[in-house]
Amino acid sequence: MNPHIHSFFDTVTCTATHLVYDHVGGHAAVIDPVLEYDPKSGRTKTTLADEVLSVIKTLQLQLQWILETHAHADHLSAAHYLQERVGGKIAIGTHINQVQNVFKKLFHLEPEFAVNGSQFDYLFSDDEAFLIGTLQAKALYVPGHTPADLAYQIGDAVFVGDTLFMPDVGTARCDFPGGDAHQLFRSIRKILELPQETRLFMCHDYPPNGRSVNFVTTVEEQRRHNIHVRDGVTEDEFVIMRKNRDAGLEMPVLILPAVQVNIRAGELPPAEENGMRYLKIPLNAI
Repeated sequence: MNPHIHSFFDTVTCTATHLVYDHVGGHAAVIDPVLEYDPKSGRTKTTLADEVLSVIKTLQLQLQWILETHAHADHLSAAHYLQERVGGKIAIGTHINQVQNVFKKLFHLEPEFAVNGSQFDYLFSDDEAFLIGTLQAKALYVPGHTPADLAYQIGDAVFVGDTLFMPDVGTARCDFPGGDAHQLFRSIRKILELPQETRLFMCHDYPPNGRSVNFVTTVEEQRRHNIHVRDGVTEDEFVIMRKNRDAGLEMPVLILPAVQVNIRAGELPPAEENGMRYLKIPLNAI
C-alpha cells in the first residue's frame, strides 16, 4: 500500500515538512516539522505547524508518529508543539545519543540533560520496520551528514532527510560533528539501490537558476542526473568533492538555536528562576 502525502514548504529555511497517511480518517505521520524562529527577536511562531494541524483535522487523521530524520541544524523542530495538540510519538534514530553528547558539552547544558535519547518517545534501531496505521514503513539508517541520520521508507516513497537534494543541487554537507563523507556516499548508494521508480522526498530545496521549488524526485532521476553522486561517480571522487565544497560553506544561520532545541525533541530549554527560557551562544567555539 502506498501512502497519501501532503507536503508543506517553509520558504525561510527552505525546509519541506511531509504529512503521510494511510487514508482519510486513518493514521498519519509528520516528518520533519518546522517551528519558525526569528534570530533577530528570539521569537518563535507556529504558522507552518498550524497549517499541518489544520490538514490533520480536515482529513480526520490520528497523528501516530512525529518523525525526525535527524537533529537539524537549519530549523527548529515543531515536534513538541504538534504533540501537545494532537498527540503522537516523537521518534528519531538511536544514534541521537552521539549528537547529544557532543552538543551537551558545547552548550554546557544543565547536568540533568540526559544524553541517551530519552527526550524522544521512541528511538528507531537501524533499518527497523514499523507501521503507520496500515502503511508498512522502515527507518533506514543513513549516516554521513550526521552520525544519527535516518530516512523513512513508506510504501513506494522514501523521505531522505539531509542526504540527497534535488539532482541539480546535489548532496548534504558532512562537516558537522560526526559527519563523514565516506559514510554519506554509502548511505546514498543504499537509497539509490532501491527500485528506480521509488519516489524520493527531499527535506530541503535550494533551487538554482530561478527554478521553481521542487522536493520530489525518483531514484532513476538521481542516478542519472545528481550533480554530486550520479552513477559513475566513485566514492573517492565524491569524498574529495564534498570536502572541498564543505570547506567553503558558512554555518547555517540557525545552527546554534536549532540544535539546542532539536536534541530536546523540539522542546524549548527549561525555564530559569525568572520564568524565562534562554538559548546559549558559545563564542569562538565553532
